[in-house]
Amino acid sequence: MTNTSFQDEPPLPAKETLPTMYDLPSEEPNEPGLPDEFHKFQARLLHETFEPRKWYPDKLFCANNLNLYYDVNHLNWYKKPDWFAVVGVPRWYDGWDMRLSYVVWDEKVNPLVAVELLSPGTEEEDLGQTPRKQGEPPNKWEVYESILRVPYYVTFNWYTDEMQAFHLEGDRYQRAKLIQGRLLVPEVELSLGLWQGSFNRINRLWLRWMTMKVDLILTPEEEATVAKQELAVAKQQKERLAAKLRELGIDPNELS
Repeated sequence: MTNTSFQDEPPLPAKETLPTMYDLPSEEPNEPGLPDEFHKFQARLLHETFEPRKWYPDKLFCANNLNLYYDVNHLNWYKKPDWFAVVGVPRWYDGWDMRLSYVVWDEKVNPLVAVELLSPGTEEEDLGQTPRKQGEPPNKWEVYESILRVPYYVTFNWYTDEMQAFHLEGDRYQRAKLIQGRLLVPEVELSLGLWQGSFNRINRLWLRWMTMKVDLILTPEEEATVAKQELAVAKQQKERLAAKLRELGIDPNELS
């Protein structure tokens, strides 16, 4: 006699029984804030739209998730900003090489602006809410505010779409006054704010650079799209003009 067992119900989908990306840590306990997809795309958008008109490109440097060494007395202490920009420093290290890190005592120029994309594992440190223990490095807020004295510090929580901006006044960060929801950075004649749109085929709220008058600074992909649209419009106008000339008995080919 054969003993055959039957499963009364089909097995549950793996998504209902196994942990998803929301359940598993995306950050190392000893090094929180490792970049996810949003960090990569958001940093890229900031990089592509940071184009100060008054500065030559070879005097600008911006980076994301790059070691930023800030204390000559503690050579192993560094922070990894989600994105930061420096103006007035050579784009290439020693005029030719790509940077492995940014060492402030070597470069002699501190960042103008730092951006942190808040995540559950980094939010408290990014907002200066973690107490410093004896012998431990300072948190990011302390480094940006008191050591590097970064003039502008911006945080963006992509879970809640909340942007916070701080401006260094004296020796402390104060909430920056936003104009139409944008942080004005007159040193580079740009503004930083939230924009609803599609980037990398993902439509959501993004943090991006604009002009002081709220005009978008186009990415290379957006510039190519605009150029393609302008070419199509010019072609249509030419075709309409040619048709009109033919109606008048004029061969447009004889005019060229």
